[in-house]
Amino acid sequence: MSGLLQPGDCVIYRKHKFSDHPGPNATEIAPAESGDNYSYVVVKYYRVLQVLPDGRLVVGTKRGRQRTLSSSDPALRRANWLQRRIWAWRFPTSDSSLPS
Repeated sequence: MSGLLQPGDCVIYRKHKFSDHPGPNATEIAPAESGDNYSYVVVKYYRVLQVLPDGRLVVGTKRGRQRTLSSSDPALRRANWLQRRIWAWRFPTSDSSLPS
């Protein structure tokens, strides 16, 4: 997918998490077999900052943090035009996610 993505593109990442208290943005909540924890998915909205030579992506969060993701991760996809329009406030702005 790295050939398709360029710096500035909006991407959506479905992050799988495990805890005893899923947050308000959790979806696909399922209890563990022991019943003490839950597995769930949280949708993250990132902007591509850099495409590394090995195909990994450096993405920026709305709060200015950076994450490195594999471009072949099936949980990662480019946001289509409708998602960028509806959830524009969730994606980081181009200037706020740039490294300082």
